[in-house]
Amino acid sequence: MILEGVAKGMGFCRDAEKTWRLPFLDEARFFDHSCRNNFIKASTTMTWITWAAAPILIIIMWIYTALFSDSFPILKGKRILLLIAHPDDEAMFFAPTLLSLTRPHLSNHIKILCLSTGNADGLGEKRTKELEKSAQLLGIRSEKDVLVIDDANFPDSMTTTWNARLVSNLLTSAFAPKMAKLSADTQPEANIDVIITFDANGVSSHPNHKSLYDGARTFLKAIMQDHKGWECPVRLYVLHSTNVVRKYMSVLDSAATIATCALRRKDVGSYPSPLMFVSGVVGYSKARRAMTRGHKSQMVWFRWGWITLSRYMVINDLRKVKVV
Repeated sequence: MILEGVAKGMGFCRDAEKTWRLPFLDEARFFDHSCRNNFIKASTTMTWITWAAAPILIIIMWIYTALFSDSFPILKGKRILLLIAHPDDEAMFFAPTLLSLTRPHLSNHIKILCLSTGNADGLGEKRTKELEKSAQLLGIRSEKDVLVIDDANFPDSMTTTWNARLVSNLLTSAFAPKMAKLSADTQPEANIDVIITFDANGVSSHPNHKSLYDGARTFLKAIMQDHKGWECPVRLYVLHSTNVVRKYMSVLDSAATIATCALRRKDVGSYPSPLMFVSGVVGYSKARRAMTRGHKSQMVWFRWGWITLSRYMVINDLRKVKVV
């Protein structure tokens, strides 16, 4: 009884199970539990707000980057050749470039030369027609500006590297046919001003893509072989290959691309470098349509992943390569 009196005097009380406890500790436990619940609710709410805001922030960044890319120097009034290996390369890899450079006010004339029909699965004729349709969706003036080569020397193959000299000979016959007749003291001539193609890594390391880079370099060296002291009449621009992580970041790679371009050595004048093209929402829709409507035969499951996630459907950055 004495102990019970002491306990009551100290503020203890008995519950229904006759266990002594302090009431203020119960209140503290209730307060702590309530705070923990409120914190969890607040954290959940913030998480949902963050996820809901993310798409909006991405779209804002996308629009800003597309507008910012317009401040980069660009080619104007040029005769440009896009050199590709297979029908669909123009849409899968170079759509932002084509959509930008074919804008009427720039007065560029762009042709596409594709060195194979993409006949690996026996669809060469169909894929040739698909390329013509896709090219026009991406701004090419007419079917006459699209040339597809069907030559056994250039098979559509994941294991074949094309001969650089043969690529060069083809380019010479088509775009510098007078070179063999020009004397050494005459300025070299060509009927194009610019070649745009893959870089040495070919974006996807496809040997056919990489062969175009070697062939284009060989072509420019051949033009200038007996014409030392003259300026090469054709400039070579190549598409920058990124690592696999950046390759599938879509528009989220825009910040890294801007930083990369900003750090590169700048060339100004009528042939500036680097070049950066970022398609906006409308441009991306056109590129996607060039694949889904133009290249229907190629729209297998993994191509849907490419046109959704690949940066090359939205972003192109090109650098000028000095060959001679």
